[in-house]
Amino acid sequence: MLIDFGRANWLDKARQQPDKVRQVLDKVRTDGLLPTVAAVRNKLDQPLALGYCNVGEVIAVGAGVAGFAVGDRVASNGKHAEIVTVPSLLCARIPDGVGDEEAAFTVVGAIALQGIRLAQPTLGEAFVVMGLGLIGLLTVQLLLANGCRVLGIDPDPGKLSRARALGADTVDVAAGEDPLAAAAIFSRDRGVDGVLLTLSTESAEPMHQAAQMCRQRGRIVLVGVTGLELSRADFYEKELNFQVSCSYGPGRYDPEYEDKGHDYPFGFVRWTEQRNFEAVLDMMAGGRIAPASLVSHRFDLAQCEEAYELIASRAASLGVVLRYPKEGLDAPRASLVRTISLRPAAVDSAAPVIALVGAGNYAGQVLAPALRATGARLKSITSAGGVSSVHVGRKHDFEEAGTDLTSVLQDAEIDAVVIATRHGAHARQVCAALRAGKHVFVEKPLALTLAELADIEVAYAAAEPTGRVLTVGFNRRFAPQVQRMKALLSTMNEPVSCVVTVNAGHIPEQHWTQDVDQGGGRIVGEACHFIDLLRFLVGHPIEGVQAVTLGKGAGRGAGDTVSVTLRFVDGSIGAVHYFANGSKAFPKERIEVFCGGRILQIDNFRRMSGWGWPGFKRLNLWRQDKGTQACVHAFLDAVRHGTGLPIPWEQMHEVARVSIEVAEAARA
Repeated sequence: MLIDFGRANWLDKARQQPDKVRQVLDKVRTDGLLPTVAAVRNKLDQPLALGYCNVGEVIAVGAGVAGFAVGDRVASNGKHAEIVTVPSLLCARIPDGVGDEEAAFTVVGAIALQGIRLAQPTLGEAFVVMGLGLIGLLTVQLLLANGCRVLGIDPDPGKLSRARALGADTVDVAAGEDPLAAAAIFSRDRGVDGVLLTLSTESAEPMHQAAQMCRQRGRIVLVGVTGLELSRADFYEKELNFQVSCSYGPGRYDPEYEDKGHDYPFGFVRWTEQRNFEAVLDMMAGGRIAPASLVSHRFDLAQCEEAYELIASRAASLGVVLRYPKEGLDAPRASLVRTISLRPAAVDSAAPVIALVGAGNYAGQVLAPALRATGARLKSITSAGGVSSVHVGRKHDFEEAGTDLTSVLQDAEIDAVVIATRHGAHARQVCAALRAGKHVFVEKPLALTLAELADIEVAYAAAEPTGRVLTVGFNRRFAPQVQRMKALLSTMNEPVSCVVTVNAGHIPEQHWTQDVDQGGGRIVGEACHFIDLLRFLVGHPIEGVQAVTLGKGAGRGAGDTVSVTLRFVDGSIGAVHYFANGSKAFPKERIEVFCGGRILQIDNFRRMSGWGWPGFKRLNLWRQDKGTQACVHAFLDAVRHGTGLPIPWEQMHEVARVSIEVAEAARA
C-alpha cells in the first residue's frame, strides 16, 4: 500500500485522500496559494520507513524496562533497519525452539490472531477465510489449531494449494467455483459459524457473500480491507455480528500503552498486543503453526529494492524475508556508526557553524530553509530517527546527519545549536547546550514547568558572562507587519488594548502536543507565541493574568479553548482568545490593537489595515510572513557580531513563566 501510494501522482494521491484535499483548499483560502503548495510538497516529500515485522538481538535496554536483557532474541514491530528502538510492550522474547525466520512472522501472526479472537471460535465450528494471502494463510493455521474446520477462498491456485496442504478445504473462484454453494456444502447446509475477511478489495461483494454464507447469528470479522456497502436485509434477518479487527490487539494506537509502557491489567485485558505476540510464538514453539512454510522469497538486505519491486509487481509472492548481514549483528555497540556524511565539509571559517537538533515537520519545512538562507554553515542535523535527519539533511545541504546529540555538543567546531525537538526535551537540551558553551536557539516553548525554567535560569546565568546567545523562536514579533504595528504604536504615549484571536483548530487528545510531559499542552506549547506577541507590542511587563476555559465538561476542543486576559504595568490590557472549536476554513490568526481613537488590524499575517492613522491605511503581502526568517537572521547576527540577545532574557523568562501559570490556571 505504501509503495503504491508513494508511486502515485498528485492526482491519484488526492483521490486516495479526499479529506486532505479539503484541508488543502481551506489552507489556500486562508494562507494563500504559494505557502499551501510548499506545505503540500514538503508533506509528500517526507520518507516513510517501511516494515513492521522483525527479529533481532537486544543491544540496550531503556531505563525502567523490565523483562528484557541485552542478548535476548526478540520479535518486534520495529521498522526495517539494522538498529531499531522499540517500546517494550511491542516486543516479545523468542522461545529457544523457534528460529529467527519463523519468529519474523510474529507480528503478522498477531494480526491474524486478533481477528480470530474477535470471532470467538469454538472446537468443531466451521469457518470461512476469504483471501489467502500471508495473513489469510496464518489465519487458516490458527483456526485449524483451534480445532475448527476451515474453508479457504481465493483466486490464486498457488495459495489455494498451500491452504489445502495445511488441511483446509478450498474454493477457486478464478476457475468459476461458486463460493456460496461451496460454503453451503461445507456447512452441511446449516450456514458457517463465521467468516474472516483477510483480503484487500474495493468491492462490497465479499461482505455480501460473507453474510449469505453465515448461519443465524454468525460472526463476520474484517481483518483486511473491503467495500462496506452493507445490506440491511443480510444482517437483519440473521442477526449477524460484524466487527472490524484493529491490528495486533488491545493497546494498538494507545500512546499510554505503546509509548509510555502502561500495560493493561492482566485480569481485565487478557490479550494485549504483546500477549498476542507471545501467544503466536508459543504456537510456533509447539509446532501448531509453521510460518516458514509461507516463505516464498528470501533476499539479502543489499537486494531490498528487488524485494519491494517484487511485492509491488503482479508476480507471485507471499512471505518475503529480508536477511541482514551477520557482521552488523556481531559489531560491538561502541563501534556502531551514529553519524553519516552527506557532503564534503565547508571551508568558510567566517560563517557560524550550526547544528540542528530535531528533524520533524517544523524543523524540515520552516527552520532548515530559514537557516540555509542565512548563509550559515550547516554542519550537523540530529534526530532520534535517522531516516528523518538524513532526509532533511540532504534536502537542505547539511554536511552530516546523525542520532547522537552528545557528540554534537562535544564538537568544538559547532558554534550554535538550534533545538526543534518535542517540547518535553527543550529544557534539558537547552541546559546541556549552554553548559557545552554553545549559542542556543530553541523553538518554543522554553520550558514546560517552573522547575525546568529555574534550571535554565541557572544555566544561562553561568553562560551569560561568556557572551552566549539564547533565543526562543518567538518569530511573530519579527514579522514585518508586527514590526510596522510596533513602530506606529511607539508614536502613542498611552495604554493600549490588544486582542489576539487564534483559530487554533482541534487536535486529538492522543496527539503528543496534548501530553503534559511531552508537549505541555497547547497553552504552554503554542499560546505562548501570542503572550509573547502582546508583551512585545505593549512593551511593558505583565502584572496580572486571568484565564477562562470553555464549558464545564469534555466537549470537542473544551480543554484547548481558553480566553486569557493580561494586565500590564502601564495600564494596558491584552486578551488572547485561543480557540480550538472553530472551522479550519476561517483564517487562523488575527491581531487587533485599539489606542487613542485609532485601530490596527493584522489578518493572518497577509493583510494589515489601519483606521485613524495619518499616512497609514494598509500593508498587504503577496504571501504570509510570520517572521521566522527574520527571527533566525536576528539570532545569527547576534552570534556573528555579539550584539546581544534578539529577545531580552527578562522577556523570554517572563513569557515562559506567565504561559505556565496560565496553563495551570486553565487546568484548575
